Amino acid sequence: MSPIRRFLQLESAGGIILLIAGILAFICSNSAVSGIYHAFLTLPLGVTLGPLGLLKPMELWINDGLMAIFFFLVGLEIKREVLAGELSSPAQAALPGIAALGGMAVPAAIYLLLNLEAPDLTVGWAIPSATDIAFALAVLTLLGGRIPTSLKVFLLALAILDDLGAIVIIAVFYTAHLSLESLGLAMAGMVGLFILNRRGVRQIAPYVLIGIFIWICVLKSGVHATLAGVALAMFIPYRTADGGENSPLRRAEQGLHPWVSYGIMPLFAFANAGVSLNELSLESFTHSLTLGIALGLFLGKQAGVMLAVAGGVALGIFRRPNGASWSQIYGVAILTGIGFTMSLFIGNLAFPDTHLGAEVRLGVLTGSIASAVVGYLVLRFVARPVRSST
Repeated sequence: MSPIRRFLQLESAGGIILLIAGILAFICSNSAVSGIYHAFLTLPLGVTLGPLGLLKPMELWINDGLMAIFFFLVGLEIKREVLAGELSSPAQAALPGIAALGGMAVPAAIYLLLNLEAPDLTVGWAIPSATDIAFALAVLTLLGGRIPTSLKVFLLALAILDDLGAIVIIAVFYTAHLSLESLGLAMAGMVGLFILNRRGVRQIAPYVLIGIFIWICVLKSGVHATLAGVALAMFIPYRTADGGENSPLRRAEQGLHPWVSYGIMPLFAFANAGVSLNELSLESFTHSLTLGIALGLFLGKQAGVMLAVAGGVALGIFRRPNGASWSQIYGVAILTGIGFTMSLFIGNLAFPDTHLGAEVRLGVLTGSIASAVVGYLVLRFVARPVRSST
């Protein structure tokens, strides 16, 4: 099975489990087990080594610890695609790259437009700019062979670049007060990773050990700890004598992918997607934060992607995906509005200690569900494939 097909199958199955986890979170938040659910999220968990130690509630271990592994996998995927995949040449990267930029800019603009009179809410501008790869590909899987492979690869490349944009946004805009001492230690760890890479070390264990050290330093530095996973991924070797098929990067990616798709991401969704109906009111649905996220995801993503693709094709910058009609491209553009896990993650960074968590989750879930349902309906009943000439 080709790496692309293997990747698509894992992501698609993981997306279905992700949906189940989100539904369970909603049920737990609004049932007799809500107390147990919240007790689980606030359960303190610590790791100590002599006088040193970390003590955090379970929710933060999931969001800061396990999500670092998710971002490590994302970093591996980005590196592989850039070196030998769908992003390995400017011509290949042009279409999904411009589409990703459009799909990030327009939702942010819609969000800011709806929150102009609330300066304290503008920090959430990046929440509707993300795309959940697993969830979006799971919807495509439900359509079977109606969608050409080129369009699935286009969505995959676009979502990966979307993740890269999210990484940059987190690093630049969602960084707290910096500890230069901790950052210096993290940089020293990265020098160690560079030395391992240049010396041709192929065992993964030494990289992981230094990666854990970097994660601790980044956690203490004020930069979000998940970025340590991306930094580690950039130093995992890809080039080998067999062209990379048995490289440490490929082994790490193939080994981690099932754990992330079937374990880490559903656990994150379970911990963060729970919306208690007791926290909601009519004002929650009409709140500018909720509307900015929901409309940014549902309207902004599809508008940004379609404008970028149609404009690029009209200007002759690139051609549309082989065998894909404009109606199919539009259906996929709607699916990019499924933000879900990535949008929830950025929402936690934007509003970590406020009473607006319910509005953030409501906006993300509303926009994502609307994008999934409408995108599926368009691709299932409206979109038509390109007719072959006779």
